[in-house]
Amino acid sequence: MTVKPDWLRVKAPGRERIGNVKEILRDLALNTVCEEASCPNIGECFNAGTATFLIMGPACTRACPYCDIDFEKKPKPLDPTEPSRLAEAVRRMNLNHVVITSVNRDDLIDGGASQFVACINAVRTVSLNTTIEVLIPDLCGNWNALELILQAAPEVLNHNTETVPRLYRRVRPQGNYDRTLELLQRTRQLSPNTYTKSGIMVGLGETDAEIRQVMQDLRTVDCDILTIGQYLQPSQKHLQVNEFVNPEQFADWKAFGEEIGFLQVVSSPLTRSSYHAEKVRELMERYPRSKVRS
Repeated sequence: MTVKPDWLRVKAPGRERIGNVKEILRDLALNTVCEEASCPNIGECFNAGTATFLIMGPACTRACPYCDIDFEKKPKPLDPTEPSRLAEAVRRMNLNHVVITSVNRDDLIDGGASQFVACINAVRTVSLNTTIEVLIPDLCGNWNALELILQAAPEVLNHNTETVPRLYRRVRPQGNYDRTLELLQRTRQLSPNTYTKSGIMVGLGETDAEIRQVMQDLRTVDCDILTIGQYLQPSQKHLQVNEFVNPEQFADWKAFGEEIGFLQVVSSPLTRSSYHAEKVRELMERYPRSKVRS
């Protein structure tokens, strides 16, 4: 078994703030990807009073071998009270920026797009100044569902690429690389002022050249923001780590990404899709666009 290097060791978080966030989440019966996907940054984020809300879960209709979220072929029906409970959490936590993600719900005709819309609208009701980032699944290529989400005007639309095309069959068997790029491209076409974002895991056997090609492909569809982080094996039943990539390589990818035109590249071993996502507000000030919301 490969020994985890020092740069992946996380400091123990402060208990008081974490307890407060967990208390809010338990009280409102909400799921977070921080907990369900065993994120290594859970302590830091909870201690800072932030969380990435996981809707329509916690079980997923896909069983990707890298992911720690539970698989369920027939998950529960959508909860109509979930949007209002999520909005109440945003209010109690006084969030300037909220990230809303979901499990894959391939059992639903719209892939859960209507629930994303309901959550966005509920947050707007309690906090007009909170910027909203949605991290969405591929919706099985239902572009009408994508348009429905974009009409609700989230400031950021994130859809993860996850890995290089060569590894898709092993890492993301129900995903499709070209469909991922198309989703991001259609987002740009349908909503030009929305900031688009994607993320990649490394350490699964990809090469530097393959990562750089994915980065160039993402720029071809005018993706604005990129996150790159180290894959960590959640349990013995998940895909094994092929390599622990050193921090210098992450720095090289960050420099390359900025060189080819990404507005923001967050690249480090512990980076995850929504790690320090609140910093997107700084990006919006630096690279302003017309208001997404009409």
